[in-house]
Amino acid sequence: MSDASVVVTGLGVTSPNGLGAEEYWAATREGRSGIGRITAFDPSDYPAKLAGQIDGFVAADHLPSRLLPQTDRMTQLALAAADWALSDAGVDPQALPAYDMGVVTASSSGGFEFGQKELQNLWARGSRHVSAYQSFAWFYAVNTGQISIRHGMQGPSGVLVSDQAGGLDAISVARRQIRKGSRLIVTGGVDASICPWGWVAQLASERLSTSEDAERAYLPFDAAAAGHVPGEGGALLVLEAADAARERGAEVYGEIVGYAAAFDPRPGSGREPGLRRAIELALADAEVRSDQIDVVFADAAALPALDRIEAEAITAVFGPHGVPVTAPKTMTGRLYSGAAPLDVACALLALRDGVIPPTTGTSPDSGYRIDLVTGSPREARLRTALVLARGYGGFNSALVVRTAR
Repeated sequence: MSDASVVVTGLGVTSPNGLGAEEYWAATREGRSGIGRITAFDPSDYPAKLAGQIDGFVAADHLPSRLLPQTDRMTQLALAAADWALSDAGVDPQALPAYDMGVVTASSSGGFEFGQKELQNLWARGSRHVSAYQSFAWFYAVNTGQISIRHGMQGPSGVLVSDQAGGLDAISVARRQIRKGSRLIVTGGVDASICPWGWVAQLASERLSTSEDAERAYLPFDAAAAGHVPGEGGALLVLEAADAARERGAEVYGEIVGYAAAFDPRPGSGREPGLRRAIELALADAEVRSDQIDVVFADAAALPALDRIEAEAITAVFGPHGVPVTAPKTMTGRLYSGAAPLDVACALLALRDGVIPPTTGTSPDSGYRIDLVTGSPREARLRTALVLARGYGGFNSALVVRTAR
């Protein structure tokens, strides 16, 4: 496997505060939120009633009618994001060898809508044998399969399942496949599970905010933090070898230069959580020092214990108030496997324009000792960014991106 430079040439974004990379970026710079009361179903009887929902997305406007009956909302959003990413990259998949292209995505909470429909159909037929769980497990692979079939991509493909950390894990696998010789990989993640069954499953984690104030419901690093707001959407990216992108004259957003993952130890072991180690290993992989990181995009769990772990990891590596930190997902909600790829897209746009987007709604607790960007965007000279993600159950991932050389 070579150590060739791997670059991002296309972005496809489906976000609660914007469809398409530029619409999302404009809203995020301005601090416009997509969080509100759930409209996909009546949330009155549930303790959590807010979500980041994508308004204005009509699948029939973006996809062939033949695909609509066989796909649910998550897959429809993912197919649209893939189309936009390839178009943004200036790539016509039909003009490339099929086995030179692959799809590597992440999945976490997606598939619940599909599974719920299966359960309803089974119940309507009077069946008591529930096979929807098998359908749900199979559905993890649907996004990757549908994208690869739609665009004739028969190269390396796969699905990563590590909750919110999965999006970064997928990008790292895509990077590895490019270094092994693949020409192009579509990667990232899109999740969507704002339906009654999906909502109950998310509530079971006991990590959801029950506030009904959309502006103050999701407050990472705030003394009033009491859980996150879920959302739907994410981002898909087109990765290519730098040489191949240069040969075809592609515009480049940035380079994937470092990645690492670490797992938390067994609860009660007394050992340090894995996030700090993931950061240090990602910096080592990128061959950059801590003082060369210009901004950190935080995981932002919005639970005091988890926020403290993240803040301590950041300050241990960068020093107290040693690097600007932001969490633009306060405007979208946590999108599970789609959250970290969306942060990567946001980081690349921030590097391009020299602007750190704000963390909205939050009044940071000084005890965390981090330089959290709040209120309004901050202009800065940016070359290198670190994106963090953690998944339920102990997953930790870190990815380093920088402007293309």
